[in-house]
Amino acid sequence: MLPSDLPLLAGCYSPSLTPDGLTAVVSVTAPDLATDEEAGDLWRVATDGTAPPHRLTRGHRDTAPALSPDGRWVAFLRAEPGGRPQLHLVELAGGEPVALTTAEQLPLGAGAPVWSPSGAALAFSARVPEPGRYGTSTGPAHLRGPDAEPPRLITAPAHRVDGVGFTLDRRQHAFVLDVDRAALDAGQRVAAPDRPAPRQVTDGDADDTGVAWTADGLALLVVSARHGSAGHDLRRGVHRVEATAHRQSQLDPVVGGDLAVSQVAPDPDGRRLWLLATELDERGLGAVAQPESLFTAVLVPDADPGGPGSAVPAGAGRALRLTPPDVDLGDPAGFLLVDAAGALVAERHRGALRLLRVRPDGAREVLLGGPLQVTAAASTPDGTGLVAVVADQASRGELVRVGPGGAEDAQDSQGGEPLPLTDVGGPLRATGRLRPLLEVEHPSGDGHPVHGWVVLPDETRYGAGPHPVLLMVHGGPHAQYGWGLFDEAQVAAGAGYAVVMGNPRGSAGYGLAHGEAVLGALGSVDADDVEALLDGVLGDASLPLDRERVGIMGGSYGGYMTALLTTRTQRFAAAVVERGYLDATSFVGSADIGWYFPDQLHGSEEAMREQSPLTHVSSVRTPTLVIHSEQDWRCPVEQGQRWWTALRRQGVESELLLFPGEGHELTRSGRPSHRTARFEHLQRWWARHLPV
Repeated sequence: MLPSDLPLLAGCYSPSLTPDGLTAVVSVTAPDLATDEEAGDLWRVATDGTAPPHRLTRGHRDTAPALSPDGRWVAFLRAEPGGRPQLHLVELAGGEPVALTTAEQLPLGAGAPVWSPSGAALAFSARVPEPGRYGTSTGPAHLRGPDAEPPRLITAPAHRVDGVGFTLDRRQHAFVLDVDRAALDAGQRVAAPDRPAPRQVTDGDADDTGVAWTADGLALLVVSARHGSAGHDLRRGVHRVEATAHRQSQLDPVVGGDLAVSQVAPDPDGRRLWLLATELDERGLGAVAQPESLFTAVLVPDADPGGPGSAVPAGAGRALRLTPPDVDLGDPAGFLLVDAAGALVAERHRGALRLLRVRPDGAREVLLGGPLQVTAAASTPDGTGLVAVVADQASRGELVRVGPGGAEDAQDSQGGEPLPLTDVGGPLRATGRLRPLLEVEHPSGDGHPVHGWVVLPDETRYGAGPHPVLLMVHGGPHAQYGWGLFDEAQVAAGAGYAVVMGNPRGSAGYGLAHGEAVLGALGSVDADDVEALLDGVLGDASLPLDRERVGIMGGSYGGYMTALLTTRTQRFAAAVVERGYLDATSFVGSADIGWYFPDQLHGSEEAMREQSPLTHVSSVRTPTLVIHSEQDWRCPVEQGQRWWTALRRQGVESELLLFPGEGHELTRSGRPSHRTARFEHLQRWWARHLPV
C-alpha cells in the first residue's frame, strides 16, 4: 500500500435491515482528498446476494441509515463539505432525500436517528451550545468566535473530551422529531419554513447518549450521569424520560450503581433491558483494563410483588452480569443489538472481533469467528435475519449475511460461513499491494506466550531479504492489534519494511489477568513481552528479517513503550514516538482522562514518576521523530514537546512534527491530507535511518 492509496481505503458502516430481512442499507465511506474529509453514500443491498448493491444516495457524507419499522423509509445523516450532519429521509425505493433538520435548529449537528416502534417519530441526540458559543453569537463580527466568548467556570474534572473539546457548555441531549407519515406517503415534500422542528426532550448539566425507545414507544431511555458525584467519577446509568417531555432535567433513574453504562437496548416486549457496561469500584473508578460486559435489568417481572398499581415493579434496576470478565466486549467499535432471540455483541478475542449471540440465561453462541473483525451488525425483529460488517486483512469492512452459528459457550468456534454482499475494498485489493498477515507466537522471559503478526514486503519488488524491520506497538494499553486491514502496517510493508506487531500483557482480548498484569507495573512484563516477540521473530530462520536493522514506533501507549525502550536499549536504529504518554505527572493535570487514569494505571505518585519515560530520558541516544497533534486532549501536546525538547537538549537527533487542528485520532479519522503527509514524513524518516 502506498500513501496515495488512502482514498481507496473504503469500508461499510452502520447497516440497517428491512423487517423481512430481504434488503439492507449500509453507509460506505472513504477518505476524500478533494474535500479533505471522509465522504460517502448509502447503498441498498439485497441480502440474498442475487443482485449487485445499488447506490441509494449521492450526498457528500451520508451515514447512519435507519430503516423505518415498515421498511419503506430510510432516515440518515447527511453532512455537506465542512458542515455538521443533519437528519434526512429518503424512500428505500429511491428518490430525492428530504431534509428534516437544519443548521439553524441544530448548529452542532444531529446524532444517529432511531425510529419509534410505530414509525411516527425519530429520536436522536445532539449537542446544544450555550447561547453565544460555538458560532451561535449574533453580535458584532469582532465579538464573535471562540476568542470573544465569556470565560468557562470549571468545577468538575470531567469537563472535556478528545475529539470534542469542552463539554460543559455544549451538553448532549435527547431530541424527538415527529414524522408526518401521511404527508410523506402522499408524496408531499414539506417546505423548509413549515417543516416540524425537533423537540428537545432532556436538559441539564449532563450528557444524554445512547438514545433508545421503550417498547411501547411512549418514552426514551438515555445513558447519563445525573447522580450527585457526576463529573467526579465514571458512573453512568440509564434514565427514562417521556417522549412528550420538554427540556426535562429531572429524569427517572432506571439502572444505576457502580456501572459505567455505554449502551442500552430494551427487549422487544419491554420486560427487560440489556446493557453494555463496565463494572467500577466503590469509588466509581477502577475502569482501566476492565472489560465491558453484558448486563440485564428486569423491568417487568413475571409476578409483580409490588402489587396492583405499583409504580416501580420489584426487581427494577437490578443489573445482572451475563458475560464473565474474561469475555471482553469493550472495543471502540463495540455495539449492542437486541431482538427476540437475545443480544448481539462483539467480543475481543486474540486479535479478532467475534460476533456473539447472548441469550437471556447467559448462554453464548459464536455466530462469526476466525481471522476477522465484526464491527457492526443488524438483525430483523424476530432474529431470523442477520447481516454484519466484517473487516479482515484485505478490507476495511464488507457487508455479509450471517448464517447459523456455533455451539453455546464455544470458545474456539468459527461460527457459520458468511455470504459476502459487497466488495467495497475491491479497488484497493486490485492494486496487488496488500500483504498478508503472518500469525506468530513466542514466549516471553517467564514463559508467557506473546501473540502477534508479521507483515513482509513484496518479494518481487524488494527481493528475498533479509528486510529491515519496524516494530510497532499499539495504544491503550488495553487495546489490541488484530485481523483487520491496518493501513499503517500495509504502508510500511509497501515501502519495503517487515512489520512486527503484537499484543503484550496489558492488551485486550486475552482474558482479565492478561489485561490487569500491568496495573501498578507499567513498563515491566509488557516491555519484556514486546522485546520477546521481536527476538522470537528475528530468531525465526523462516522469516527473512535483518536482525541488525530494526526501528520502533508506536502511538499513545505505543508511544510510551517506544520511548521507554529507548531509555533501556540502544538496539534500535531510530524511533518514532507519536502522541505519546510520556510523563504521568503532567498528564494528571492536562489530559481529559488525567484526573483518574494515571492513578488507576500506576497506583501511586512514586510509581507514576518511576514508570514515566521522561524520568529516564537522559539515557536515550536513539534518533527520534516525535509526532503530535496540537488539539490532542487525550495525550496533550506538551507530552511530545517536552520529550523532543529533552532529547534536543542532550544532543540526540530529533524532529518534532506537529499537526494543527487534529486530535488523538489523527491516524484513524484525521484529515486525509494530514494522514497522507504523515505517511510521507514517516517514509522520509525511515529512509534516512533505516534505508531499504
